[in-house]
Amino acid sequence: MTALDPRPVAATEGARRLKATVRAYIALTKPRIIELLLVTTIPAMILAAGGLPSLGTVAATLVAGSLAAGSANALNCFLDRDIDQRMRRTERRPLPAAAVTPREALVFGVALGVVATATMFLTTNALATALTVAAILFYVLVYTLVLKRRTPQNIVWGGAAGCAPALIGWAAVTGSLGWAPLVLFLVVFFWTPPHYWPLSMRFRDDYQAAGVPMLPVVAADRVVTRRIVVYSWAMVAASLALWPVASMGPLYAATAVGTGALFLVEAHRLDLRARRGSHGPALRPMRLFHGSITYLTVLFVAVGIDPLLFG
Repeated sequence: MTALDPRPVAATEGARRLKATVRAYIALTKPRIIELLLVTTIPAMILAAGGLPSLGTVAATLVAGSLAAGSANALNCFLDRDIDQRMRRTERRPLPAAAVTPREALVFGVALGVVATATMFLTTNALATALTVAAILFYVLVYTLVLKRRTPQNIVWGGAAGCAPALIGWAAVTGSLGWAPLVLFLVVFFWTPPHYWPLSMRFRDDYQAAGVPMLPVVAADRVVTRRIVVYSWAMVAASLALWPVASMGPLYAATAVGTGALFLVEAHRLDLRARRGSHGPALRPMRLFHGSITYLTVLFVAVGIDPLLFG
């Protein structure tokens, strides 16, 4: 081998391309969203079991759930590639950046969905599998294809797909559903608008350029923040309802009250700034967006820990 031998250079270039391709496929699954979904799955399983569930069931549910969420997100990227090209926030995603082709993204998304469904069916039960398939189809067909481009209520009803992990986790452990998982579903359902609308306010110009009728695009800031406050109160009420419904202990009760109060304070502050005429950076909607992630994480950690201490 001589100094002019091109093979080392070709091997390095091939490894670089492979790494970039792997990163692109991972990006199609939107890993950050998957992380948030798993935050609601594990605590629901612990609550359903009244303690630690089978580690095999937990592992299988998390793997299948991650694959299912990745499938839905990859298919969302495939269907929304025209929108993503027109938005600064999403223009670097794999499809607009031509890191993968539309056909590759479609095949990848469908394959993940098939593997997720088979894994859930073989390792858990029929109800958990049906809920998993329903969540994928609802997110792709109902939210992405219909709601997102047609109504400012898109994230309200489309967000139901993101609530499914709590139901799936519960069903994977018990093979059934009940009032407690329904309340967990409602907590995430009411949480979604106060979580996503602040982000939409921050990137309003992007959504407007892409022709997506997010509420902040079609309504004044004061209208958006007032609805954020309403949904925030509904979310906190649902979180408190879990206390008697699931016979939760003092740790959960204190967490739900404390985190709920902090969330409401921030939601009302955002509304107050909007009513005073603040706009743009002065409105600071991302404070609530980031705070909402912390809220959901802390609340569901309490859902998982409380049964271990007081169950």
